[in-house]
Amino acid sequence: MKPIKRSKMEIVNIEARTFEAMMTRLEQFTQRVDALCSRYGGSETKKWLTGQDVCMILNISKRTLQLLRDSGRLAFTQINRQMYYKPEDVERLITRTGEEKEVKHG
Repeated sequence: MKPIKRSKMEIVNIEARTFEAMMTRLEQFTQRVDALCSRYGGSETKKWLTGQDVCMILNISKRTLQLLRDSGRLAFTQINRQMYYKPEDVERLITRTGEEKEVKHG
């Protein structure tokens, strides 16, 4: 029988001024990140589409959307377990699909 591993919680004491200095540095870092996000695309992230949005736009199932991702036909970004899609990538897919249909029927 294997022994059960138990995680240990360690308590660390630090001086109040050290803690305050750490919090000040963390706040400065947070402000820098916020500034960079707003300067270099913070508003762009609001334009990204969820999988549900893409399914509605393309009138496809979640499984078909997964096949598009797996085949590399539709680019995506994954944050934790959520997938996000750029509107221009979805538009490009629509355009390519339309062109493929024209070639097959034309």
